[in-house]
Amino acid sequence: MKKHQKLPGKYQRILQNYSSYYNLLSQEDKDKFQARVHHFIYSKRFIPRGFSKVTDEMKVLISAAAIQLTFGLPQVYLAHFDKILIYPDTYYSTINKTYHVGEVNPRMGAIILSWKSFVDGYADPTDSYNVGIHELAHAIHFENRIRNSEFDFLDAESLYILGKIAAAEIPKLQKGEPHFFRSYAGTNEHEFFAVALEYFFERPVEFREALPLLYKTLTRLLNQDPAKRHKLS
Repeated sequence: MKKHQKLPGKYQRILQNYSSYYNLLSQEDKDKFQARVHHFIYSKRFIPRGFSKVTDEMKVLISAAAIQLTFGLPQVYLAHFDKILIYPDTYYSTINKTYHVGEVNPRMGAIILSWKSFVDGYADPTDSYNVGIHELAHAIHFENRIRNSEFDFLDAESLYILGKIAAAEIPKLQKGEPHFFRSYAGTNEHEFFAVALEYFFERPVEFREALPLLYKTLTRLLNQDPAKRHKLS
C-alpha cells in the first residue's frame, strides 16, 4: 500500500478544527486528503495583498478547499494556477472597475481571494454561498482546457450533459422564474457551473431532489457524492 505524505501536526489540527469535509472522511481518505493538501501547499505561492504575512490557516484551508473539489479526480492540483493572491477583505479591481471577493485570472495563473469572504463562505456550511468553492470551480473549468499535464481531466460526456442542462436552466434564471439556484447562476455557463458546485457541496440532499439529472451529472463529473456523505453525518 502506498504511504501518503502526512501533513505537519499543526496543519492537521487546522483541518480537524475547521474542515467539516475532512472530518467526515474515513481515516484512509483523511490520509489521502492530507497528502493532497500537502502537495497543493508546496506547489503554490501564497501571496499577501494589503497585509504582511500569509498564515498557516490561510494556506491549509484554501488548499483544503481545492482538494475538496478535486478529491474524486486523479491527482488534479490545478497546475496552471501557481499563485494564490489573498486580500484581507473585498478589493478593487482596476481591470473592470469594481470591488471583488474573488476571481480567477488564467493569464496570470492566479486564483485571487478575499480572506474574509473565504472564511464567511465556510462559516455556514449549508447556505450555498461559498467564495472558495465558487472561485475554485472556475479554476477547475479553466484548468481542464489548458494544455498541460492536467489537460482534459473532466469526463467529456458529463461536460456535454452539463452544457445541455445549463442551456435549459439559464433562461429560466434570467427570466426570474422560481428556481433552486440563486439568480447569479443565470449569468452564463461559467457562473452556472460555479454556483452549482456551491449548492452541490453545501445543500446536496436538496439539490438531488430539486435537480436530479444535474446532481447526478456533477457526481459523475467530480466522482463524488456529497449527499451520501451528509446522510452518514
